[in-house]
Amino acid sequence: MKSDKNYSSTKNNLAPLFVIIAASLWGVDGIVLRPVLYSLPVPLVVFVESTIVAILLSPYFIKQMPSLKTLQRKDWLAFFLVALLGGALGTMAITKALFYVNFVNLSVVILLQKLQPVFAITLAAIFLKEALSKQFFLWSGLAITGAYFMTFGTQLPDFATGDKTTIAALFALIAALAFSSSTVLSKRALKNVSFEMGTYLRFLFSAFIMLVLVVSLGDIGSISEITTKQVIVFIIIAFTTGGAAIFLYYYGLKRITASVATICELAFPLTAVLLEYFLRGNILNVVQWIGAGVLMVSILKVSVTQNQQNKNAGN
Repeated sequence: MKSDKNYSSTKNNLAPLFVIIAASLWGVDGIVLRPVLYSLPVPLVVFVESTIVAILLSPYFIKQMPSLKTLQRKDWLAFFLVALLGGALGTMAITKALFYVNFVNLSVVILLQKLQPVFAITLAAIFLKEALSKQFFLWSGLAITGAYFMTFGTQLPDFATGDKTTIAALFALIAALAFSSSTVLSKRALKNVSFEMGTYLRFLFSAFIMLVLVVSLGDIGSISEITTKQVIVFIIIAFTTGGAAIFLYYYGLKRITASVATICELAFPLTAVLLEYFLRGNILNVVQWIGAGVLMVSILKVSVTQNQQNKNAGN
């Protein structure tokens, strides 16, 4: 019994790490993979991505189908809203934002990660009744501040660059609200199912929603324009930054609060900025590096806070 308890405690202690890894994979997606899909309609990109993951996970779904009998109407509604907000609206918005700035000006797109925690923490406190300690507010506030300085330095965001940055900012804000709402709803949706089944249902609902959308918009015909290189990128996304990342994310989210998860997701902008440096030579200044350091320390502190809460809850 003691061994089982220790094993369970270890899994909970590592849970924030899985969310951080998933968020880091999303950073790779935005900088390395998704730019290759620039020539395709945004709804089609999200549809193909969701459909591939849903198909890959179908064998597991068939095997575990009896477990769905325990789901209530509220559970199904939660998964539908997760797919609608996070899988469809949020993914389209962030993809559209990246397309508008041609994957060069990351400042506006990464604005997503500056406001998402604010939305998610507020929603979690309201709808999930999550208790937030003073220490959590301190480190989450520092994480958001560090992320801001890491991205913008001492400058204010520039919305007058002539490259549709203002429109991109709007889509980034939409994505922030959609993803933060999805984070809170995902916590509710995972209440009565495994994280594996949760991953499948998220992509299944997203695929159906996007199918209706691409058919309605007439984008379905653009499938014939997908190149061999883009097919390979879609498959890579499905196995790494898409399906696999959500799989890891749900594993961690099932064991931590939505508020902690949304702070851990700040690993996304950190990964994006670092990749910009190593792949494109965009060098961070001293203020940005200090911000990156504050961000990482804050994420670790948030994780430690959650671990301590888990231990206290177990006593």
